[in-house]
Amino acid sequence: MDPEENPYQEGKRAGAHPFAVIVGVIVALWFAIWLLVPNPKYKHATVPADPESVSVTTIDAADAALIMFRIGTTIPEMNAMSVIVPPQATRSQIVALLQQFRQARLDNTLTTMLPPTTPGHELGDHAVADIYVFSNKRYGVADAVHVLSRGAHVPGELYPRAIPFEVAMEQVRGHYRIDLHDTGHPDKGSLGFADESGVHSRSYRPIF
Repeated sequence: MDPEENPYQEGKRAGAHPFAVIVGVIVALWFAIWLLVPNPKYKHATVPADPESVSVTTIDAADAALIMFRIGTTIPEMNAMSVIVPPQATRSQIVALLQQFRQARLDNTLTTMLPPTTPGHELGDHAVADIYVFSNKRYGVADAVHVLSRGAHVPGELYPRAIPFEVAMEQVRGHYRIDLHDTGHPDKGSLGFADESGVHSRSYRPIF
């Protein structure tokens, strides 16, 4: 064999230089990472399978313009009332309305918006209150509020002519519960409705 053709001649390095090997490995790893990790600029938008599963915190603030409302009914013995809003009211607007009620309660100005539920009470005129928001005026009536205030587990045969609890519950757009005796959590607001036993409407989402 011609000694000039022998790749393993004395004094010569066999194969690639180690530095070139390291650079090649780094470049190969970088290329593999570039292929496997998607660029955030091109992330695909995802749409929830169930629109109702969207968190309340994702509601667009631009859609939360305050809405007009009127009092549907008041039930002093139950410290409860209904509020009627337009049928086209959005979830964002219901959230904004309940937050407006809570802020007014904190500012001691809720009586300028809603009739007192505990007039003359040492803790205030809304020491205890259940405020139900409806957009269907047929359900913003005393019968529906009575049923909701009594709860899901009152036997239906006791009030055979009343609106069924399950029907009234699904008509509630929003619910604001005030209980100033509960110093740890005096304000509870939600889209939809849930009673104290945990029975809740399909649209129920806690807000605060």
